Amino acid sequence: MNDTLVTVVGNVVDSPRRVSLTSGTVTNFRMASTARRYDSSTQQFVDAGTFWVDVECWNSLSGNVSASVSKGDPVIVHGALTTHSWESENGSRSKPRIKAFAVGPNLTKGRALFTRDKSGRAEEASSHGAGESTVPHAVPEEEFPSSIEELEAGRDYDVDAETLEEMNADLSPEPAHA
Repeated sequence: MNDTLVTVVGNVVDSPRRVSLTSGTVTNFRMASTARRYDSSTQQFVDAGTFWVDVECWNSLSGNVSASVSKGDPVIVHGALTTHSWESENGSRSKPRIKAFAVGPNLTKGRALFTRDKSGRAEEASSHGAGESTVPHAVPEEEFPSSIEELEAGRDYDVDAETLEEMNADLSPEPAHA
């Protein structure tokens, strides 16, 4: 398939709307991404053009987005870029749309508290076979290690002289290029 995959960083400009359809649940919102550039004549950063795009999120992503995203939130959206076309009284019209595969907060603008969707784990396990885990080496919460010794015992690498290669730690700054 030749999907045009994009990642857009911007802000949610309207409240997400969630709708249940026969084909599943969908949450839609609009976002804006404004480019910034440095204007050497004024010696400051200025806004360039704004990219406006509709975002659609389906099924489990739909529920998580509608519960987590609000108008004004800084987000990062990754998905397939498409064009929505229609006929109006003024002729053919079109606008960009992203079918989102992932939506998350832009952590350069603030902090987030992630809550794992436990119902999503149950759905994944049941769709892949009875009792079969889709997360390799998953540890139930009640069995999570409580001490540093228990955590270190579960490492996926060995700590010895042969395991890790020596690193060149020369971190002197490189000259800026014009």
